[in-house]
Amino acid sequence: MESNPTTIAASSEPTYRVSKGETITAWIVSELISADFPGVAAPAEDRVDYRFLNGFVDVGDLPCRKAFWAEMVGRAIEPERNWPEARLNLPGANRRVEFTGFWHTPTHVRRWLKGTFRCQTARKLNLRLSTCGGVRIWVNGTEQVRFEPFQRNVESAGDLTLALEAGDNDILLHTEDLAERDTIWFFELELLDEAPLTVVLPIALDQEEVGRLAALARDVRPSQDVFVDEALEVIFDTPPGRDLPVLVEVVSHGHDSAVLARAEVLLGAHETRLSIPGTRGLPDGYHAVRLTIGSGAGTITRVIDAAFLSQTSPGAGASSIEVRKRTALAYSARFGAERIGRALAMLAAGDDDKPTIDRIFAATLHAIGRREDCSDFVMVPLLWLLRGYGRRLAPETAEKIRQTVLGYRYWIDEPGNDVMWFWSENHVLCFHVSQLLAGECLPDALFTASGRTGRQQAELATARLSRWFDAVEAHGLAEWNSAAYYPIDFIGLMALEHWAEPDLAARASHQLDLIFEMIALHTLAGVPAGSQGRAYDKELRAGPLTELAPFAEVAFGEGWLNGGVASLPMFCCSNYAPPAHLKGFARLEPGRAIEARYAQGLNAGKLVLFKNQAAQLSTVVDHKTGRKGHQQHVIDIRLSGHPMARLWVNHPGEDDPWGTQRPSYWAGSGMLPRVAQHRDLALMIFDTQDHRNGWTHAYLGRDGLDEVLIEDKWLLVRSGAGFAALHATNGLEMMEKGATAGREIRSEGRRSGWIAAVSCGDPADFERFRERIIATAVDFDADRLMLSVTPPDRPELRLAYEGTFSVGGQPMTFDHTQSRPEITFDSAAPGRDPAPLFYS
Repeated sequence: MESNPTTIAASSEPTYRVSKGETITAWIVSELISADFPGVAAPAEDRVDYRFLNGFVDVGDLPCRKAFWAEMVGRAIEPERNWPEARLNLPGANRRVEFTGFWHTPTHVRRWLKGTFRCQTARKLNLRLSTCGGVRIWVNGTEQVRFEPFQRNVESAGDLTLALEAGDNDILLHTEDLAERDTIWFFELELLDEAPLTVVLPIALDQEEVGRLAALARDVRPSQDVFVDEALEVIFDTPPGRDLPVLVEVVSHGHDSAVLARAEVLLGAHETRLSIPGTRGLPDGYHAVRLTIGSGAGTITRVIDAAFLSQTSPGAGASSIEVRKRTALAYSARFGAERIGRALAMLAAGDDDKPTIDRIFAATLHAIGRREDCSDFVMVPLLWLLRGYGRRLAPETAEKIRQTVLGYRYWIDEPGNDVMWFWSENHVLCFHVSQLLAGECLPDALFTASGRTGRQQAELATARLSRWFDAVEAHGLAEWNSAAYYPIDFIGLMALEHWAEPDLAARASHQLDLIFEMIALHTLAGVPAGSQGRAYDKELRAGPLTELAPFAEVAFGEGWLNGGVASLPMFCCSNYAPPAHLKGFARLEPGRAIEARYAQGLNAGKLVLFKNQAAQLSTVVDHKTGRKGHQQHVIDIRLSGHPMARLWVNHPGEDDPWGTQRPSYWAGSGMLPRVAQHRDLALMIFDTQDHRNGWTHAYLGRDGLDEVLIEDKWLLVRSGAGFAALHATNGLEMMEKGATAGREIRSEGRRSGWIAAVSCGDPADFERFRERIIATAVDFDADRLMLSVTPPDRPELRLAYEGTFSVGGQPMTFDHTQSRPEITFDSAAPGRDPAPLFYS
């Protein structure tokens, strides 16, 4: 199923026929036109109440947005016609014409687009325009549409009518917005008329070739989940029909978006596979792959992702955490991303590569000086470096750091015209720690943004940090188990544990213990996984390549090191060590199983975990059922046989499998389900009536699976000694073509039930697991939204969408509301006999 099944008209020209309910996505697009737009510096409204929420936070309008409204809304715009034609936007996976991205400073972004609407007779064309940003449309040189809501990341919509003449109508469209860090920028033009519309692209390509280009962009994908010491290969469903030049750029997902490899290759007329030279031996990581296919105006661009890993077996670390820290520090010094954490590692490890250190310093001070978003993440390790190794810096370097530190904006109450994010729990922590360390480093100096002395800044930061700890100690972390954001929390917590006065240091150490306990519980075979409060595709699809994975290696002695240096060097430079008993949670003894229940965040996550030596099932239960999702990863299965052996179920939040919305196709859910878990079995009920996508799906880390079976609405998989099963009440369909071929199992229907189960054993035991799974009775009442599951010789589990969850007729309530996990081994509370598992 395609989200935008626009059909190609029968013609030698590059035309498309758009029917009612479909969207107009065929355009010629200009290059990005951008310019800084800071507005006037001013304090922002301080809405931080230290009650951190999971999901979207309304922070009000920043000074730059207010200035943008004043200057941009309703201004005269002269239509431009002679702009360079950068590329084609063709019908594909996305109903929207989308330019979503990330800008670290306030930036005015805009693009021109053009096409031709063909009519047999004059007509009034009725469309629904949805947009994040502003849109103007000219028809045959006359401006007919001006829609400029300019609400940051909030979709606005309205109906419009275009007056078209008989014949070909020249359409010129201008889209723009103010980019403030993560920026959703798109427009969507949906046809409301019964009569279809013919769209013509005025380019020197025939209809057949344009259709092939659209298919190439829609269906391209990496040939594997992960490339292990081998060159990148991408595949297409169909050959292009003629030789096409392809520019391939592999770009890191880091702040610097470094180009790691670049190759110009030729996709042969009859080829469907393309091996990219120069991509073997790339740094370990989950990297973006930017493909530019074709030439001139007939160019299309597609960005996908691919994982690169040097080995698939976790490293066996030294028995001593001190030795593991030194090893990781040396690795970060040599292979870390070019961030300030690497410079800290280099100085700590005695590396005297001055050109690299100077380059990192220059980039860091530039980012802080511009007050780029996320600059608080690098300010803390910079101050650590200054306090710990300042004597080794050249006087001119130390003075540059001093001036940059004094000129920074440390909180919302200080005037600014930036887009730094002050509102989430990780940013709040890093800003306060930055303010504390900076004030203590320069107690008598004047900080120019606030007009305070360093001593005053430190006193204020201490009080603010006390409020932060009060909130987190009471409620836990809203971004629970997040492989993306626990390393950011570590930036502030590691610095406080190492540098702060005893009371704050003790509170930081306590919070570190809790986080490492959660990491240990959710780590299997060296890969931290599990349900997450905030997840991105890059963390879900490439567990050993997250910034959290090296912490498992250092803390527990099994895992992977990689280039992530946001906070790992601080951990390695500190004296902090996680409690010794946590290693037993991360690496279970053979034959053991562990369960955990705990709560995280203010009214956020009720978390349940089951793990044996080879399989792990993790959920967040009863979480905002029936509401629009954000980045919550509600269910996760991890198996031990391969680092990429992972499965999950979600409702796609967007159309594009490679999209970056929140929620995206794979990360988060468009509509959140009702979830319950009891030991090794989880139940989910989805009701997606209020969302455009009327289906749900499961992701398969196919490269990591030794066996894959689909039988009687069940998917059964094995990876090493780990087994898992998924059931969809509406049936399962493996996607065999397109961007998700072999990795997506789809289940149609707006109301559906899903079941997940795990077990472990020798490979020969997989057949017994299969027999018990197939013998499991499942019943789903779509009208009442009631799901029941009865495994062989076990009590019935029943879940109601708006009712109770019961086992054997007994209601099962989640009554553990503390942030410290309640842990049992082998399905038995202390002093009780083990209870039987469902699929043991």
